[in-house]
Amino acid sequence: MGQTPRALQPSMSERHFFGAELRRLREHAGFSQARLGAMIRFSADLVRRVETADRFPSRDFVEACDKALTTGGALMRLLPLLERNRVNAGKLATAPTGVITLLSSRSAETSGLADMVVRVPFQPGVLDRAALDWLNAAAGPRLSAAGRPGSPDQVREEDLSSAETALAMFRQLDHTHGAGRVHAQVQRYVEGELNRLLANTPASEAIGRRLYRLAAGFFELCGYQAVDTGAHGLAQRRYLRALRLTQAADDRLYGSYLLAVNIGHLALHCGHPEPALRMALTAVRGSETQATPAVEAALHAVVARTYARLGRESDCLVHLDIAERQLTRSRAEDEPLWIQYFDPAYLADELAHCFHDLGRPQQTQRHLGDALAALSPTHVRRLAIDTALLASSLAAAARIDEACAAARVAVDHAARTTSHRCLERIVEVQADLEPYRYESEVREFGEYVRSQLPLAAV
Repeated sequence: MGQTPRALQPSMSERHFFGAELRRLREHAGFSQARLGAMIRFSADLVRRVETADRFPSRDFVEACDKALTTGGALMRLLPLLERNRVNAGKLATAPTGVITLLSSRSAETSGLADMVVRVPFQPGVLDRAALDWLNAAAGPRLSAAGRPGSPDQVREEDLSSAETALAMFRQLDHTHGAGRVHAQVQRYVEGELNRLLANTPASEAIGRRLYRLAAGFFELCGYQAVDTGAHGLAQRRYLRALRLTQAADDRLYGSYLLAVNIGHLALHCGHPEPALRMALTAVRGSETQATPAVEAALHAVVARTYARLGRESDCLVHLDIAERQLTRSRAEDEPLWIQYFDPAYLADELAHCFHDLGRPQQTQRHLGDALAALSPTHVRRLAIDTALLASSLAAAARIDEACAAARVAVDHAARTTSHRCLERIVEVQADLEPYRYESEVREFGEYVRSQLPLAAV
């Protein structure tokens, strides 16, 4: 009896993603590892080791697999991602322990981060027009006409499956490492594979809807990564493009999510709560006949966040109550995949931010406890941000020893990422501790930041 194939985690790294894709394509073709190895003149053991992410494949191996599996070059299009992963892995494997952090920071500097500096300003004035266009958009997809059956340029089911797996991988890598180490790879994928798919004709209307929804997901991720590097104007442009793609796919529900959760949060992050409130309320209005409980909870949570920032406590509490009641009605099997992350722990995070802005530290700390307890260890950026918020809340309650202890943990998390948002939160913690700057714990914390995360030192 043959061994059960090892379970793969495509979102763990580019190498795991490639291995999972090779296995999927091989099994779709009905080939065993031995048969594929014989066809491409490589050993079955090498096929197995590539599929299980134990070996990097050579260019010759990838080209031979593409030809044997008649993929149309799908595996070769993944090779640039794989090569970058190979180079980085080699650097880290041969580097002394003391310089690994330095290599990581240099990798971020050379990955194109400088290309995403804050040169394009955030423009709140354009948001109302975009929201109105979305609200008044005619129903029905705007898709390219189907091409000739069997055309090699048609977008098919297998093309979308591969791209959807890539998107899941990039999202997980972004959660773990921050945008600084991942955004260049995402951008290359968008400019190459995704643009190739968008330039071709969907094989059917259903494939077309799915393609535009997938493209919206990529541009949402690009926008989120731009926020994470401090490029807020660039993030705005990418979010607005994602919003237009949801209109092309006639996906009203996803559009409402982008308008409130992405664009509204961005406006809030940039210090514009009034436009953020208008975006969130427009999203609620425009999706009221289609919103699932989890989506409705997410939209009302953003409305609550804007009211909290404006100091309108009673309005904030009304919408938090709606969000909590809606989320209790949610069933995962009835929700879109893209909202299934919005669980009670995520709502607790939103509640904590609301109460922090309202100046209620006890409630902030209680909800942060719920949020942090449920976070996966791989979501390092969120751990850093929420732990830093906890430290700020403890400082507001004059619990300085506890605040400094939590802040050190936040620094440790932030040092594992290349995230501008994490740096901002560590700077804010130091500002919140400034009234106690002569306390020994606060001075020691400042020294800790300078040694562990110098970019955030003030």
